Amino acid sequence: MPRMLIVDDEPKITKCLSTFFSARGFAVRRVVTGRQAVAWLRYEPPDVVLLDVRMPDMSGIEVLKRAKELCPQARIIMVTALDQPELREEADAYGAVGYVTKPFDFSEATWAPVLSPS
Repeated sequence: MPRMLIVDDEPKITKCLSTFFSARGFAVRRVVTGRQAVAWLRYEPPDVVLLDVRMPDMSGIEVLKRAKELCPQARIIMVTALDQPELREEADAYGAVGYVTKPFDFSEATWAPVLSPS
């Protein structure tokens, strides 16, 4: 069963995503801070990380950098309300494989980097 870490400072978002991906066979862990995410990355490396860009304690880009150091094999998808080309480029440069903007839908196309990894 693939492991997923969902990182977002909005608990309602993490719960919604957790429900969606648990139903698709993922073992999901949810955290609400970047520091918690880094701790879980060390303790239980996930296969997939859904990562918010803006969090109060660490930026999503900083967590992305740490995640790629700790779990280079993990597929990381940025989940954010900020649809900014510069941010997409920075996330891509640090190894993110997807970028999903809020509010998001739950279509197969939206979540293709998670559901059908290349």
